[in-house]
Amino acid sequence: MQNKGLVKLFAILFGLVSLYQLSFTFSANSVEKEAQEVAINKISESEPDYRALRSQEEANFLQEKATDTVYNIGIAKFTYNEVKQKAMNLGLDLKGGINVVLQISVNDILKGLANHTTDPVFNKALEDATELQKDSQNTYLEDFFTAFDAIKGDTKLASPDIFYTRELDGEIDGSMSDDDVKSIIETKIDESIVSAFEVLRKRIDEFGVTSPNIQRLGTSGRILVELPGVKDVERATSLLQSTAQLEFWDAYKGEQFYQFIDQANAVLKDIVVSEDAQEVEPQDEENAQNDQIDDLLGDAETDSTAVEENNPLGKLIRGLGYQGGPIIAKFEIKDKETVLDYLNRPQVRALLPAEQRYAKFVFGKPEKDSEVVDLYALIGNRENTPQLSGAVVTDARNQFGPTGKSEVSMQMNAKGAKIWEEMTGKAYTQGSQIAIVLDNVVYSAPGVTTGPIAGGSSSISGDFTLNEAIDLANVLRAGKLPASADIIQSEVVGPSLGKEAIESGTMSFLIALALVLLWMIFYYGKAGAFADIAMLLNLLLIFGILSGLGAVLTLPGIAGIVLTIGMSVDANVLIFERIREELAKGKGQAEAIKDGFSNALSSILDANITTGLTALILFVFGTGPIKGFATTLLIGIATSLFTAIFITRLLIDWYSNRGGKLEFSTGITKNLFRNIKIDFLSKRKLAFIISGALIVVSLGSLFVNGLNQGVDFVGGRTYQVRFAQDINASEVTSLLSSPEVFGSADAKTFGDANQLKITTKYKVNESGAAVDEDIRKSLYEALVPHLEGITYEQFIDLNDENKQVGLLESYKVTPTIADDIKQASFWAILGSLIVVFLYILFRFKKWQYSLGAVVAVFHDVLIVLGVFSLTYKFMPFNMEINQAFIAAILTVIGYSLNDTVVVFDRIREFFNEHTSWKFDKVVNASLSSTLSRTLNTSLTTLVVLLAIFIFGGDSIRGFMFALIVGVIVGTYSSLFIATPIMYDSIKKLEDQN
Repeated sequence: MQNKGLVKLFAILFGLVSLYQLSFTFSANSVEKEAQEVAINKISESEPDYRALRSQEEANFLQEKATDTVYNIGIAKFTYNEVKQKAMNLGLDLKGGINVVLQISVNDILKGLANHTTDPVFNKALEDATELQKDSQNTYLEDFFTAFDAIKGDTKLASPDIFYTRELDGEIDGSMSDDDVKSIIETKIDESIVSAFEVLRKRIDEFGVTSPNIQRLGTSGRILVELPGVKDVERATSLLQSTAQLEFWDAYKGEQFYQFIDQANAVLKDIVVSEDAQEVEPQDEENAQNDQIDDLLGDAETDSTAVEENNPLGKLIRGLGYQGGPIIAKFEIKDKETVLDYLNRPQVRALLPAEQRYAKFVFGKPEKDSEVVDLYALIGNRENTPQLSGAVVTDARNQFGPTGKSEVSMQMNAKGAKIWEEMTGKAYTQGSQIAIVLDNVVYSAPGVTTGPIAGGSSSISGDFTLNEAIDLANVLRAGKLPASADIIQSEVVGPSLGKEAIESGTMSFLIALALVLLWMIFYYGKAGAFADIAMLLNLLLIFGILSGLGAVLTLPGIAGIVLTIGMSVDANVLIFERIREELAKGKGQAEAIKDGFSNALSSILDANITTGLTALILFVFGTGPIKGFATTLLIGIATSLFTAIFITRLLIDWYSNRGGKLEFSTGITKNLFRNIKIDFLSKRKLAFIISGALIVVSLGSLFVNGLNQGVDFVGGRTYQVRFAQDINASEVTSLLSSPEVFGSADAKTFGDANQLKITTKYKVNESGAAVDEDIRKSLYEALVPHLEGITYEQFIDLNDENKQVGLLESYKVTPTIADDIKQASFWAILGSLIVVFLYILFRFKKWQYSLGAVVAVFHDVLIVLGVFSLTYKFMPFNMEINQAFIAAILTVIGYSLNDTVVVFDRIREFFNEHTSWKFDKVVNASLSSTLSRTLNTSLTTLVVLLAIFIFGGDSIRGFMFALIVGVIVGTYSSLFIATPIMYDSIKKLEDQN
């Protein structure tokens, strides 16, 4: 081998750089472990909410260490921030945390740009666009334009009732065409989404998450946020979805509305109460004023049953506000929507006197553990805008108030300070209150007792916890979202599940590695030991590159690395088998080694390039963990080529030049698969019959049984729940499918018998934190008899790294994004087939080779789908068709092509060497000569896959099963489908000529 010195230099440098990169991971882990120990020692488990306090203490410790030197290598020093930036990041499934796709509401942005117009054409177009989105791959804005064009008539987008508003004056005028306006609106929408992205990024930075990932997904208004390691999931989710719409309103006194509530109640009797309801006995006019409040509270002594039935609003009241205060009445939290619906009905609002006709009814923030909430009336206006908005806030900090409770202090700009001084002066003079409203909830409504407040300083109090105050201050500093942000896809993994995933992933990795290392020595002797050394260097390089690139290591990523181990054996097997062939020809050791490496190079490159192409497509179309799988596979292919071609050669040449003798086999394997002569082509008809039968059965099952499509493709919610005792999945399915719970649900044993994966499409088209909370509560209430008495808070708590019972993971996909995922998966598979067809055509110059390879791939994919269709109902592990399954299919395609290309390469070689041979002899000889390599590689890969399947954890068991079936079928198809199809198509063309 030429340039040995350069190869040695590169190997040493790459190895040292990899160790250098990995050292940052060890350093960061050390600091974080110290932070955990400090938090545990400082915060006792006896303290209330100790997990949240420990989490905050850890964050504080790491914040203090952020600029401290924590790693010194002599020639350079690094702070914790620098170390963490260079360390390898663990993904969601290994560390716990959340992964969400947020949809910024373009609908909200459009309404804002149109100044919340009541134009019927505009609002109908919004409704139609929302409906179109259910089955559309377009952006919401594109569908809005389509819907508007379909119904606009003479209405123009530049109408003063739509986009020709005061805010857009100067950019849009009434003479513009719709196309001109569309271009401007597209720009405005993009600016709003960029603004949302920046707001979210600032919030996440303030939140203190290590190694967050936030990125825009195309132009759809979707933003991907990954927060690995987050323990307080509820807090993080709230942070992401909060619009932070801070407003300051003057508030009415509560008693000003007592008469209105009484009148509203009377009007509602005729509207709400059914026809057969009894009328309330009329009260004496003289006592009506005195008994008004008693009537509203339902406490009147006369005919209490009649009052209850004829008191639609009054019966909901659970108390009144204090005299002179801003609270009208108290209601149960569950009745909030009903009360607002009653009060905002046109017939009811018509009862308000002229000076109160723009009153805005808003509920307050309920106190902790309270079931009631206060109702306020705010002084509104025709535009329904507050006297002062949160846009004037320039800074916000959490602090402790005079009573020791957490609150948020704010500083306003000059304009805000002036308005704030006027508002507080008015409130002081009138003895009234100012309501501080965040996201349409009154957090506090204080009075002003010391005169007008100058300078723009103020504070918000509202029974905050420490974390709530910190988060609110962070959100106010970062700014508000320009529109609502709904979670349309989410994955939440508890740290206990991540901890188990690391343990199972490490176990599978070590077992697979040990099996491969031992197999290589068993089969190839000393040469196998040299291949093992190269393989260990390969692993070092993979981890070093992952760390250097800042890539995220996931459980599928570990599977990709372990699979790389199995596939990297292929390159060494190809080389060693070619060397054995050269030795069998009588060549000397040095010459045989030289020719073996040279002859194997073409097959190695072709096989790895085809696999690499499918991995690249997987990387482009995949998201989250699947992208991690593709990343490690791509890196593994590159490093495997380097170590197999150069490092193994370097070690073998070094040993050979010192006089060492290499047999490239052991006593057991010396004559294994030697001198094989099998007439494969004569068996092709039988193979076609067998394959045809398998395909017919697969297609039949796909038609009858279908596939178990996961929520990735159909939408829905999935929950992984662990119980204290073994539980019957069928009973839970029946329980959750009852009309009182979800109406439809599916529970399957997931791993151990005490663990279920529960899927439901209940409220699949609804999103928002309140809906998610409602569904989780319903799930808990249905399962509580089997949960050993744990509370709802304990059930959903994902802070505990040692959690054994309750909710461990949740996953949500809305139907809109499910359609996008399904389409992306389709294009990924189709794209891989087209790319591979073209590559094989380019390499082998005949379309028949491409045809044989692609037919074999279709054969493999159909059979894998058929196996899943036939067995998903009774297999004891998850066999959903989801993104991970698509990754498995693409890997199967790559592996099948790997085998096929090696055979084709040998056919091309023999065809050029043995020009006198008939074509069928060339094909049979090629298949026979590569059989040793084919079986050796397949068996090694299967051993690796089985190790992952058995020890790698429940979440990737279905993924591994697909790969195992794919490798078996792919090995078969390369011998009995791809090559015979290629042979028959060439022979048919020759016969026609």
